[in-house]
Amino acid sequence: MTEVDSGNAVQILILLGGITLVPALLFTVTGFTRILIVLGFIRSGLGTPAAPPNQVLVGIALFLTIFVMAPTFSQIKKEAVDPLMQDKISETTAIKRAEAPLRTFMFRQTREKDLALFVKLGKVDNPRTRADVPTHVLIPAFIVSELKTAFQIGFLIFLPFLIIDLVVSSVLMSMGMMMLPPVFISLPFKILLFVLVDGWSLVTESLVRSFSA
Repeated sequence: MTEVDSGNAVQILILLGGITLVPALLFTVTGFTRILIVLGFIRSGLGTPAAPPNQVLVGIALFLTIFVMAPTFSQIKKEAVDPLMQDKISETTAIKRAEAPLRTFMFRQTREKDLALFVKLGKVDNPRTRADVPTHVLIPAFIVSELKTAFQIGFLIFLPFLIIDLVVSSVLMSMGMMMLPPVFISLPFKILLFVLVDGWSLVTESLVRSFSA
């Protein structure tokens, strides 16, 4: 085997290894986690644990993530992928160029408090600029911030459904119908309310706008 063949084999091996990391990157450096958690809150709030199914929620979250991340992906393609395919830059340079737009996106969504926490935990010298923050510190801070934001949005979604449950429970108790599960009565009202206010459009719009805030 020649040196060229050996080099190509190594590159293929690295590429295959990188493909296995795609799901992890999807969860950690994009808005997928926030979107999927919020969609899960909608299902829990409605009280329909099997509708929509998990596969549907994951599919919706995936394509919403692609929509939200489209400007970042386009920048990566323009600055890193296209020059690499044209042999204008090396793989190392392409990785650094691809990292920059993702870091910009993560910094925009990360709370300063969470970033400071992981800078402290990582025993990193006090960074003066964003460039001084290592990526391995930025990613967990970004994930924690995403979880916080997702639960905040989820709480606001869950609140009106909770009010309906409380009202229905109070009415049933006042009528002496304590043996009738409130969910049998409240579920149709919650679904009706969600449909009347065009809930999916409102939630989708709020999710997309939350990334540009």
